[in-house]
Amino acid sequence: MVLDGRPASLRPDQRPRPAPTGLPPHDIAAEEAVIAALLLDDDSYPRVLPIVQPEDFFREQNGWVYEACLALAERNEPITLPTVAHELDRNGRLDASGGEQYLAEIAGKYFTAVGVEAHARIVARDALYRRLIQAAGQIAQMAYEGGPDVQRVLSHAETTLLNLRTAEAAGDFKRLRDLLDEFLESPSEEEDGELSGAIRTGFMDLDEQLSGGYKRGDLVILAARPGIGKSSLLMNFGRNCAIGQHGTVAVYSLEMSGEQLAMRLLSSESDVEMARLRLGRHTEAEEQQVMRAHGRLATAGIYIDDSAVLTVPEIRAKARRLQAEHGLDLVLIDYLQLLHGGRADTRANEVSQITRALKEMARELNVPVVAAAQLSRAVETRTPHIPMLSDLRESGSIEQDADVVMFIYREDQYVKPEDWQAQHPGEPGGAHPTGLAQIIVAKHRNGPTGTITTRWVARTAKFEDLLLRPEPGGFGGGGGGGGSGRGRGGFDGF
Repeated sequence: MVLDGRPASLRPDQRPRPAPTGLPPHDIAAEEAVIAALLLDDDSYPRVLPIVQPEDFFREQNGWVYEACLALAERNEPITLPTVAHELDRNGRLDASGGEQYLAEIAGKYFTAVGVEAHARIVARDALYRRLIQAAGQIAQMAYEGGPDVQRVLSHAETTLLNLRTAEAAGDFKRLRDLLDEFLESPSEEEDGELSGAIRTGFMDLDEQLSGGYKRGDLVILAARPGIGKSSLLMNFGRNCAIGQHGTVAVYSLEMSGEQLAMRLLSSESDVEMARLRLGRHTEAEEQQVMRAHGRLATAGIYIDDSAVLTVPEIRAKARRLQAEHGLDLVLIDYLQLLHGGRADTRANEVSQITRALKEMARELNVPVVAAAQLSRAVETRTPHIPMLSDLRESGSIEQDADVVMFIYREDQYVKPEDWQAQHPGEPGGAHPTGLAQIIVAKHRNGPTGTITTRWVARTAKFEDLLLRPEPGGFGGGGGGGGSGRGRGGFDGF
């Protein structure tokens, strides 16, 4: 029905919206209500402090008053009309804020502190909207300016938006009961096709040592001397997550090209030596193994970025985009010392910035971040050559920020068979640790430390569990990271 050319009734989504005023989102009444509550009730301060900051106020004068209230509370002084006025006057802002008359006016207008948290959330929400508008303007300006490096513009835009989300996600206390309820309700494995629990490494003993695998939000450091196999083990972890758990893996390779990594994965998955693959000298039987391995890897959710120069903000922005488009369960970085940090007076401080940023990224994205790292030469100068935490190069912050620190130690790299026999005359010559690798869990924030032994297969550059569990009725290629349950290593379920 239409009256005077207008609909008689409109659904809420059909009603005309108010015309924009030209001002960004704000609510002066909510700002004044927050200040009034602080003046009227001492209990208001701890309730609003985690929600709103002085810069969140649209009216600058209200921000000054709120800042004065915070300063008084930090000095354990009461927040009253006279004390706030005195603090403003001490800072030369009393007249500009409206004087005592303005404070008395808002205290009389809002004569109760009821709803102060809701009012504070309105102020904080509008402040976030204003920052979003500002960020959109900055992104638009960058787009107008253009330039040849579109990836840099995209990365900066993503980082700008991510910083807003990070700031907005700042939390407050959580009741223990609520955390326990979340723990009991959260699944330990897959739900609706997505991994929600721990990310298994694919090695039985290592998963047991890590209490089920990598925990989401953890920063894991995998360190070794050059040539010991840290890149290979890193890719083993990625393969086992993507194929064994149907997860999505982001690989940032600053040292090797994507083609090299793909070749390594194909070699280890097919159990065909990489040199034979590269030269095309594999047999017809091996060709079948390669084709089956290719089929498995082709469906794996592994995404490789082989940019030679990367910063943590770029990694975070790219990972955030991958997470939005395909999901994300594991981030692998090869390797930490090749990352570029911000401006720092020393390399040690730069590495400190990098490790802190990686830990923050792990928590923001809620995924394990596993970064390979180089060990110093100190490990070469002592006997035995077993790595220790002090061998981490360039910064003690690596040890400090990491939730888990693991080392790879291969004794056969340091002791020749004849020397081994001389050192162990009572043991047969075959006891030389050829092809054995120890993974040393030197730091484990949420569990025990210890050492597990794996098998190192040099011809296909992969690690395997010592306990072999062949896949019933299937191809025993060993997978791209021993311990996958495909023939040569692993545990049931992969």
